Amino acid sequence: MSAPIPSSDTVNADAAELAKFSALASRWWDPESEFKPLHAINPLRLEWISQTAQGLGNKRILDVGCGGGILAESMAARGAIVTGIDLADKSLKVARLHSLETGIQVDYRRVAVEQLAADQPGSFDVVTCMEVLEHVPDPESIIRACAVLARPGGRVFFSTINRNAKSFLFAIIGAEYLLQLVPKGTHSYEHFIRPSELIGAARRAGLQPEALKGLEYNPLSRRYSLTADCSVNYMVALERV
Repeated sequence: MSAPIPSSDTVNADAAELAKFSALASRWWDPESEFKPLHAINPLRLEWISQTAQGLGNKRILDVGCGGGILAESMAARGAIVTGIDLADKSLKVARLHSLETGIQVDYRRVAVEQLAADQPGSFDVVTCMEVLEHVPDPESIIRACAVLARPGGRVFFSTINRNAKSFLFAIIGAEYLLQLVPKGTHSYEHFIRPSELIGAARRAGLQPEALKGLEYNPLSRRYSLTADCSVNYMVALERV
């Protein structure tokens, strides 16, 4: 549910999406708020990113669409040198305040990922872009910019939602209306992205797929787990070649 990122020239963002996340900004760090699912999955995705990247300590990491800083701060707590970027001012203010409260340093900036790619190509060992692609008009632009920002041999991580009948049932009907895990209207089915589409765009940007992992929710145990099933939520790790 990270806030969407517009481009430096054409504003690759939906104003309604920015407003949606800005309205919720004060609740980013409340583990019982609308962001409860992010708090629940963060340890899983953090561990997977760390293992796939062969550790995070002393690595320069960029978190694209960082929102209130849940992932960015957890990576910094593992010794990474983290920059978090977003365009939602209120979310960034919450992220900076929480960083001050915890003493965990993250460099938060209000800048579009495309602009940062033009200014600092090849600057990061790891680039993460989680729950962003399904919220922007031009996800391939984000993918290209993330590829440019990674150094040769660096890794880029994306997470998003597959597009099929099951994902519509689980991610929209189930998560938004039946289980009420996230607010109604959080997702639009037409913006979901198949793994083949994401990997195709990544290859065109100079990224080589390395690993694919699904993420599923068990409504009985109320727990999330990593899985080989990528039919709904999934994460992909890629290497800059």
